[in-house]
Amino acid sequence: MNPTLLIELFTEELPPKALSKLGAAFADGIFAELVKLGFVAGDAEAVTFASPRRLAVTIANVAAVQPEQTIEKRGPAVAAGMKDGKPSPALLGFARSCGLAPEAVESLETVHDGKQDVYVFRSVKAGEALAAVLSDIVAATLKKLPAPKMMRWADREGQFIRPVHGLTMLHGSDVIAGKVLHLESGRVTRGHRFLSNGDISINSAEGYARQMHDEGKVIASFAARRALIGEKLKEAAAALNATIAADDALFDEVTALVEWPVVLKGEFEAEFLQVPQECLILTMQQNQKYFPLLDANGKLMNQFLLVSNLQTDDPSHIINGNERVLRARLSDAKFFFEQDKKAKLDTRVGKLANVVYHNKIGSQLERVTRLETIAGEIAKLLGADVSKATRAAYLAKADLSTDMVGEFPELQGIMGQYYAKHDGEDTEVAYAVEAHYKPKFAGDTLPEGAIAQAVSLADKLETLVGIYGIGLIPTGDKDPFALRRAALGVLRMALVQPLDLKVLLSTTAASFPAGLINEGTVEGLYGFMLDRLKNLLVAEYPAADIDAVLALKPTQINDVTTRLAAVAEFKALPESAALAAANKRIRNILKKVEGEVPALNAALLQEAAEKDLFAALEAVQAPVTQALAANDFTNALKQLAALKAPVDAFFDGVMVMADDLAVRGNRLALLSNLAELMNRVAELSLLAE
Repeated sequence: MNPTLLIELFTEELPPKALSKLGAAFADGIFAELVKLGFVAGDAEAVTFASPRRLAVTIANVAAVQPEQTIEKRGPAVAAGMKDGKPSPALLGFARSCGLAPEAVESLETVHDGKQDVYVFRSVKAGEALAAVLSDIVAATLKKLPAPKMMRWADREGQFIRPVHGLTMLHGSDVIAGKVLHLESGRVTRGHRFLSNGDISINSAEGYARQMHDEGKVIASFAARRALIGEKLKEAAAALNATIAADDALFDEVTALVEWPVVLKGEFEAEFLQVPQECLILTMQQNQKYFPLLDANGKLMNQFLLVSNLQTDDPSHIINGNERVLRARLSDAKFFFEQDKKAKLDTRVGKLANVVYHNKIGSQLERVTRLETIAGEIAKLLGADVSKATRAAYLAKADLSTDMVGEFPELQGIMGQYYAKHDGEDTEVAYAVEAHYKPKFAGDTLPEGAIAQAVSLADKLETLVGIYGIGLIPTGDKDPFALRRAALGVLRMALVQPLDLKVLLSTTAASFPAGLINEGTVEGLYGFMLDRLKNLLVAEYPAADIDAVLALKPTQINDVTTRLAAVAEFKALPESAALAAANKRIRNILKKVEGEVPALNAALLQEAAEKDLFAALEAVQAPVTQALAANDFTNALKQLAALKAPVDAFFDGVMVMADDLAVRGNRLALLSNLAELMNRVAELSLLAE
């Protein structure tokens, strides 16, 4: 086994929200380059370290010298290499580029490159030493890091995210000499700012993590530090019979802020609990990086957990200091809440005239007017109370002018609901003010009840039609107005409600002033949303089945999953493969027809096979139509099984493209009628293999 390699960059405090990605990119970049150059096998172990003041990696079994490399250089064709028994200029030039004298061309080998024999020069290159290339590898990796912003410091020309003060490069216990960002490599680093004893001389790469822990009071591994924080927080919360209100982002950020985590418990005055708990939780998480605690009923407790970077025998001064800072923050939140309640929510709507929604579309007040119209129309379609839907739409954006939402934009809608309840608004209206933003992300719950769904649909449809309609269509990964998310929200609700997507889009488009949005917006947006629908369904259904159903351009979206289930049952029938193949054949024949296919005339049917097919088609017409009227798509498709034998017999015994134009047209009409009947649930030709 070769020794382990350690590379550590010691810096000033790195951006906490980026630390995890920076650490991974640093380790992965160096490891990949060492593998590429042959210093280490691809299955070797690389361990990532990232703490507030360091990025580091250890890689096991790294060779001190590259393996020898066989270099092969191909030259001109043998046929063109000699002329009149003498080397051609092309061959001499090739020999010269390989460092060979003219008389040595005979030493060149020849190989067949698949087309012809060519001259080949082979040589063996000695492997380079690790010390000769490591600095360049580190420097190149640093330039590729996903850095939020680069800095310069002191009088040096080096650039990095934060000033760099130390570079450690060890191979086993030996220092690899090198220079990166004007720093000479060594073995000396520093530990915790306050808990360590200063400089730490790393004995070996293999013992790096243990030495940093024991002497430096630094848990250098981001993953290990995060796991320890999680365990300590869980234990502290369990002791209080509480659960922690925090997401992964907060855990990651706190992990990036401490090197030696110590979990402490703090408290705040119970009177602050009169403020909506969402405000308090956001204040604690966003401003202070604290972990709020919830009781068994999900209610916020007046206790919280914090992760300190200091270990002390008496942590009371740390706790008291954090409590004092939090008290000021919560006082601000309480003040905002009390001030906001002094003005009724509906009196704030007029202020939205001064809030620009988009310079081409108008203000938020103009948008609210459209939301009222759209929500009212959707409420009619859902059989809901129109007055409640329009009232909720009228109030939906009013909290944008409140102090609390101004401080915490994440609370829009949430605060609107609180203020609406305080003003005595109807319960459904108040709920819809908050729920109209749902679903906010993939997997988020849908708004409950027809009133909230009407306003939610109105909000998302207005965004889609307005932004798409002025030409701001998402491209690639760019979607600044989150139209894809809005489309998915609409589709998720449309999948469970009997709503026609085209009607929704047209109703929304009609709410905009004439000429404001582009012509063709409804059709273009409809296609855009069908693409999103496929993305939404592909995790649960085969892509071919989805394509077959969506090929019919359905507008009643809540039928789509029922159609997909019917297609799945149809595919299980013995006759399905043959019918799908026949359907594909019919589609291909009809594509080649110029002009319109004439109406079917039963009197022109000549062959027994075409008459039998016509009779079979007539026999299943009524059952299929009845099943479709009842939305029984499965039964409609199963009826088609009776067509397999007559369809097969038709193609075996009937010439479709007959010389007699009238007969030919009639047979095409028969196939056209057959295709129309077979493809009412899905485009079956797309199921053919």
